[in-house]
Amino acid sequence: MEAHKLIANNKKAFHDYFIEERIEAGIELYGTEVKSLRMGHCSIKEAYVDIRDGEAFVVQMHVAPYEKGNIFNRDPLRRRRLLMHKAEIRKLEMQSREKGYTLVPLQVYFKKGRAKVEVGLARGKKLYDKRETIAKKDRLREAQREYKESFK
Repeated sequence: MEAHKLIANNKKAFHDYFIEERIEAGIELYGTEVKSLRMGHCSIKEAYVDIRDGEAFVVQMHVAPYEKGNIFNRDPLRRRRLLMHKAEIRKLEMQSREKGYTLVPLQVYFKKGRAKVEVGLARGKKLYDKRETIAKKDRLREAQREYKESFK
């Protein structure tokens, strides 16, 4: 597996959704946005993917303005186009139209010097599902703690 430099991770998506499928996509950025990403100034907590006219866009992804970018800085919350094949976009569009499915960005990272976004096809969790997930994590954490203490 290739190493990649993680910039932003969407932990909230894993809490609120069941992730059915993951797709890697490039992202169209301007120069100062790339510099800002390299410094780690990115947030995808409130972001989602929108498909319009056969093109995919990531909406509400916040890329902070680059400090030294002056007039070249863009709007931090602008819509950014995702670079994907038409067939992939059509497939995602058909799947996202199904009841309860949405497209959410899971990670933003650099791979071979290129900015990438991992998009997840997600199905919303109900409140009881979220509670079950939290309880499972607590049980696992407790088991690991007991295992660690058994060697003391």
